[in-house]
Amino acid sequence: MFFVDTIEIEGLGNRHYLAGGLSTAVAVDPPRDIDQVIAAAARRGVRITHVVETHIHNDYVTGGLELARLTGAAYLVPAAAQVSFARVPVRDGDVIDVDEGVTVRALATPGHTPHHTAYVLQEDGSPVAAFTGGSLLIGGVGRPDLVEPRLTERLARAQHASARRLAEELPDSASVLPTHGFGSFCSSGQAGGDASTIGREKTFNAALAQDVDTFVAGLLAGLEDVPAYYAHMGPANAAGPAPVDLTAPARADAEEIAARLAAGEWVVDLRNRVAFAEGHVAGSFNFEADGKIATYLAWMIPWGKPVTLLADSPRQLAEAQRELVRVGIDRPAAAATGGPADWVRPGEAPVSFRRAGFAELAEELRGAGERPVVLDVRRDSERAGGHVGGSVHIPVHALHRRIDEVPAGTVWVHCAGGMRAGIAASLLDAAGRDVVAVDDGFDRAVDAGLTVVRTAADAI
Repeated sequence: MFFVDTIEIEGLGNRHYLAGGLSTAVAVDPPRDIDQVIAAAARRGVRITHVVETHIHNDYVTGGLELARLTGAAYLVPAAAQVSFARVPVRDGDVIDVDEGVTVRALATPGHTPHHTAYVLQEDGSPVAAFTGGSLLIGGVGRPDLVEPRLTERLARAQHASARRLAEELPDSASVLPTHGFGSFCSSGQAGGDASTIGREKTFNAALAQDVDTFVAGLLAGLEDVPAYYAHMGPANAAGPAPVDLTAPARADAEEIAARLAAGEWVVDLRNRVAFAEGHVAGSFNFEADGKIATYLAWMIPWGKPVTLLADSPRQLAEAQRELVRVGIDRPAAAATGGPADWVRPGEAPVSFRRAGFAELAEELRGAGERPVVLDVRRDSERAGGHVGGSVHIPVHALHRRIDEVPAGTVWVHCAGGMRAGIAASLLDAAGRDVVAVDDGFDRAVDAGLTVVRTAADAI
């Protein structure tokens, strides 16, 4: 009897797996904080004998090498992947014995990367599931543009072929268990669905429903910006990541926080955006611990710049630290817990900015005073589906480099739901701009009295 346990990393939009039988198991694409995988194995009462990677990951730092070292497991990596550490090279067709009656079979599925390999979980020789990594996802495929621009179209065509190979070689009942695709920017699209099978994908997945030319054209047209930190993940994984250190950072007092801000370092407030707007350290940035902190902070911070974390509790700090090591932000320079009154020097006071909804923005635009700047910080694809006429568009991940492009005046900044607007408002506030964070759902903009248009030339 086999089992499959899922370890979900919601912030990065990834899933990692532990699969096996009664006594032994294989870990698939493990996260860097491997204690989760070890705990899952302990709950099952199994020993991890194999660790497998579907590919050299571009969106997170793997825990595979360290997990194999700690458990004594064999570390299996696709043979064509160029790495700097000892591993067991995996080739198409290799079969790995996991437990009695439980095996995994390697299936070459290039496309997300040239060396990508899926692993078919078999019970008594019959396929029951496929760990598809970044090849066949739920309702889509992994993006093909993360390796080398000149290879993008070739890899897109390979994705089509790999998806079809999986569909042809596996029964309709086989579960599709991808690593990416649950909000990950490694996915070529944000398809819905929490679970799937090969049979379901034959009906809904464009890679299986469209001819190769139609599929490739649509795939390439839908690609958006690649998170900047991805450039550092592949090399880190190929070199062999160091073990993580999740011990508490050095504690900073108000004087040190001020000194780090004066030195141009990043001070990141992890509290929710409502609390941050009500009061925060001048110059600090707000990346909510409950949001996609790893993705957006790693995307935006200059790589290697020291970061100091401010949290409302030790637990919030520890959870954020765990999120950040997954993307290579290994050790905060310092940290503090409490609230803004604890983080400002004697004689200083926290600063604040206003929050509002789309109805208040509509009222402001109808007023007789100076017209405010409306800043849309959503992604290109979101804006293409409709935007507030006359608004300025700078995606949040680019705003820190383009603040000078924001026109003069009070800035009302919005996104789709409020989290990214909170980040953007904190950047603008730190830059000395008068800002209002629109903390509201964009789906309520029309009902609030705003005209949502599809062309930038249209007016409100």
